[in-house]
Order: sequence, then structure tokens, then C-alpha cells
Amino acid sequence: MRSDCVEIAVLPGDGRAVRDSKNPEREPLRFTASEWAAFRAGVFAGEF
Repeated sequence: MRSDCVEIAVLPGDGRAVRDSKNPEREPLRFTASEWAAFRAGVFAGEF
């Protein structure tokens, strides 16, 4: 069984905030729109 619990929120300017919903007291990671696009491109290309 997987225990991954990631939540992604859209920020102003089309950025994203990512957090672990099982650890909500931790500060979320924040990405600009271009950082998020680069991350997604890497995932789809199999780089991660």
C-alpha cells in the first residue's frame, strides 16, 4: 500500500504550492509557473 499524500494548489500567476497532507504543519514547497512547467516536462520525459 502506498502512503503518498501530496496536495497541489494553484497560486496567483499560475504557480503551484505542494505539500504533504500527512504533515500539514510543514511549509509547502512553492514553484513559479516556469519552474512547475519544467518539473512537469521532466516527469513526462522520464527524468524523475
